[in-house]
Amino acid sequence: MKILIIHQVPYPKMQYHLGLDHQQHDITYIGYPARMADLPASLRAQRLLLNDGEDLADGVIRQTSPQDGYQAVLSLSEFGILQAYRVRQHLGVPGDDLAMLQRVRDKVAMKAALHGSGIDFPRFFPAQGLSAPDWQGQTVLKPRKGASSEGVRIYPTMDQAWAAFAELQDGEDWQLEEYIEGSIHHADGLVQAGQLVDLTVSRYLNKPVDFAEGNPLGSYQLPTDPRHFAFAVDVVQALGIRDGCLHLEFFETADKRLVFLEVANRMGGAGVVDAHWRHGGIHLPSHEIAIRLGLPRPRPQPGSGRFHGWLVFPGHHLGEGEADLRLPEDLASDPRVDRLHTLPAGQALSQHITYHEWQVPVFIEASDESPQALAVFFNDCMRRIQINRRPI
Repeated sequence: MKILIIHQVPYPKMQYHLGLDHQQHDITYIGYPARMADLPASLRAQRLLLNDGEDLADGVIRQTSPQDGYQAVLSLSEFGILQAYRVRQHLGVPGDDLAMLQRVRDKVAMKAALHGSGIDFPRFFPAQGLSAPDWQGQTVLKPRKGASSEGVRIYPTMDQAWAAFAELQDGEDWQLEEYIEGSIHHADGLVQAGQLVDLTVSRYLNKPVDFAEGNPLGSYQLPTDPRHFAFAVDVVQALGIRDGCLHLEFFETADKRLVFLEVANRMGGAGVVDAHWRHGGIHLPSHEIAIRLGLPRPRPQPGSGRFHGWLVFPGHHLGEGEADLRLPEDLASDPRVDRLHTLPAGQALSQHITYHEWQVPVFIEASDESPQALAVFFNDCMRRIQINRRPI
């Protein structure tokens, strides 16, 4: 099969060689120079470079033609799925329809599509039939197509949020959302031909918006709950998600109500892929590639029988310099720790929000036979680990 891969997600996260036989298939990677630089030299594939600063879709279209004979286009980044639609139209290659892609990319479109589905979701604005928000109290202002909680702000009252919304020069790219009190969960799995075929649910420690503000973020897997699986199935069906990874976030309130937050048709970030792989033996990127290309899914590896999770400490809020770390002496040897990542001495702190383990001061992957015990361990790590900035 001749395959065009729009390469945006770092290769260490994707590991395309695990899901694609580069000897059997005719594969071309295309992307910006900085990202293309992380492709292993040993991969048997053609490489096409975009110009820094040029539009992604325009750049790919400039270097490809329907006469090239591509049979599939893979774009597994949240930031590339709409551009990949344009590329597929240009090449005459089948793929997801634009309306569905909008529903998994635009936070207003996805909630609007849930009307009448029976799925609970926060009130939001802009919404059909509303000239202004119809709720009071805490309100969230967030980009409609954002990720990693970047730009998200929480206001104590609707009036304050409305005033901030009114001042935005690009207000059409933002939304207001009713604040929901409750724990936040993320559900990660696979959809094939419109059916949910794999799912693991985890509970966040802290909230993603806390990470953007400089606090640690983690999550730990939960035992299977039929309510969670049924909720995810309902979301998949209501939004018409057909194939690929599912990354669904939802609230669980004190009275056990499940409330939709947002969804993406891609794999989760941070430690989601490795935790999922260790727990259930399924490498999400490899299975998504197989599903999207119509190939047999890989045979799952044996699961660990343990609950897995991750904890990441940000550095973007500290300013320029390197990380000055204070770690518990027994952390690296703790039997619950699967992997411990720390920034090497002399490596500058990232100045942007990132969950990548090679770009943050501390990243812990751990597991336990009990999810509650794993949560206690991660909370203890948050109390004991100290990170400061030191000039380079």
